[in-house]
Amino acid sequence: MARWRAILSLAATALLAAACAPTAPDGIDTAVLDREIGQRIGDPSTCVLLAEPSSGKIVYRYGSNTVCARSYPGCQDQPNRTVEDLLKSLDPAAVGVATSCPTAADGSRSVGWAAGPVPGRDLVYAAVMEGQRALPGMIITDRLASAFSAGME
Repeated sequence: MARWRAILSLAATALLAAACAPTAPDGIDTAVLDREIGQRIGDPSTCVLLAEPSSGKIVYRYGSNTVCARSYPGCQDQPNRTVEDLLKSLDPAAVGVATSCPTAADGSRSVGWAAGPVPGRDLVYAAVMEGQRALPGMIITDRLASAFSAGME
């Protein structure tokens, strides 16, 4: 009896986790988009979120829960924030965000932020990359535009 209870508990946990995962809209193959982002800016310290601008509902995530939940300096006198904070504060009509700054006093680490509308789609994105080899926000923006065009129908 205890064995079945454990199996049912594991199954319920797996179903709950799957229910919480973002579901991509039609025309987005998440495996292809994962590969395209991974080839262009992929790094263990990268997080990319796609959301519907009207509802703010996140429909895609590249990166681990841990990386996506971390708070980093917002740069240019902005307070610390997460990538989801940036996404929620983004004005969908705005051109976008592309900034970077050091995260270590000696300049050995930096953070790059990028956000804006997804070209050709009714979606917005926000991305962050932090570390010794973090790309500047403008480079992240350019590379994501290329990944989006290759990973979406």
